Amino acid sequence: MEANRQVVNTVNVQPNIEDARHPDNGAGQVHPHLRDFLAAEDRSSPAVDRFLSGLSSPLVEPGALTFLWRGEAHAVEILRWINAGVNRQRFQRLPESDLWFLRLPVADGGRFEYKLNVVGAHGDAWVLDPANPHRAGDPFGENSVAMTHGYARPEWSLERGAPRGRMEEITVDSDVFGRSRTERVYLPNAYDNGRDFPLVVIHDGGDYDEYADLTTSLDNLIEAGDIPPLVAVLIQADDRMSEYPNGRRHSRYVVGELLPAVTNRYSISTRAQDRVLLGASLGAVASLATAFRFRGVFGGLILKSGSFVLDPDKLRRRSNPVFHRVAHLVEVVRRAPAPEATRAFVSTGELEGLAAENKELAKLLAEQGIDVLFQSSWDGHHWHNWRDQLRNALMWVLPVQPRE
Repeated sequence: MEANRQVVNTVNVQPNIEDARHPDNGAGQVHPHLRDFLAAEDRSSPAVDRFLSGLSSPLVEPGALTFLWRGEAHAVEILRWINAGVNRQRFQRLPESDLWFLRLPVADGGRFEYKLNVVGAHGDAWVLDPANPHRAGDPFGENSVAMTHGYARPEWSLERGAPRGRMEEITVDSDVFGRSRTERVYLPNAYDNGRDFPLVVIHDGGDYDEYADLTTSLDNLIEAGDIPPLVAVLIQADDRMSEYPNGRRHSRYVVGELLPAVTNRYSISTRAQDRVLLGASLGAVASLATAFRFRGVFGGLILKSGSFVLDPDKLRRRSNPVFHRVAHLVEVVRRAPAPEATRAFVSTGELEGLAAENKELAKLLAEQGIDVLFQSSWDGHHWHNWRDQLRNALMWVLPVQPRE
């Protein structure tokens, strides 16, 4: 029987970047707080002190953010990690003042990460926004976080006293890689050997836990009954840029070595639909490659912001050989029969450079008979974006069975 095909699109439209160069957008629009300050016509240092007292940057209103910075500089810019590069927008300096401001049109209900570039006598200085307390980390450091009107961090990602699972380590003797590898395993608070548990293999799992509140989220989602109690294996590759795109060895390791080691030690369900591969960016590539090379082993796929290129013209403009290896994988997927009884969650951020490609991948998988849920958010290629999508992803691939 043909699988039910479902592609859900929740795309937000990205504002015109050109418009964002002008804080008033040509219409004299400013945030009410800033408008009141400008109307007073007092640009003295004490007046600026009073204006900034109690405010944090950016100032939020529907459809716009206003960023503030105070100090002496030749220029101030916001640097946003969007559209596969660094987008720069220049602040305006308030005449007769050391206050700088920038108004950006944005989509509501979203977020993005950024730094400020303060250009001084000795050159550029990339800094966190001193007026913004919100931060997000990744393996390269920290960024400031801008949250638009209506965005709220998911409550289930916050510490709220749910019974905690525990972490263990497992050593896998790998002939594929010629050495032993140590992986981390999350066990739910309710774990015991009297039942079989679903399994989720998470690529870059250590980073997911450190930067995307993985274990806290799992604890909360299990406690709420949104997802069944599950076992998660947190893979952390030594050289993901090499291992994940060159997926043959990685797939053999996951299926032929990691999976037996885990199932021998823990009570894991033998049903394919209870086994899930999860990955973001190149981890999504590794997940897709493993599912198609070993069809029938994993019945769930969570592919977040995958580094996929489906358009030959775009591929020719990308010199990095990683994208060419991934493009070859996509062609294999296009020609190969899809794994049976597979559900896939595919997501992207509208501010990413490969947003359209992930949407096309979702369509491709759906055309092959895979049950696909596609989700888009007004965000970038960031761990907090992938965190925010976790609940919908796990609920889609591991639906809780109704009690009899």
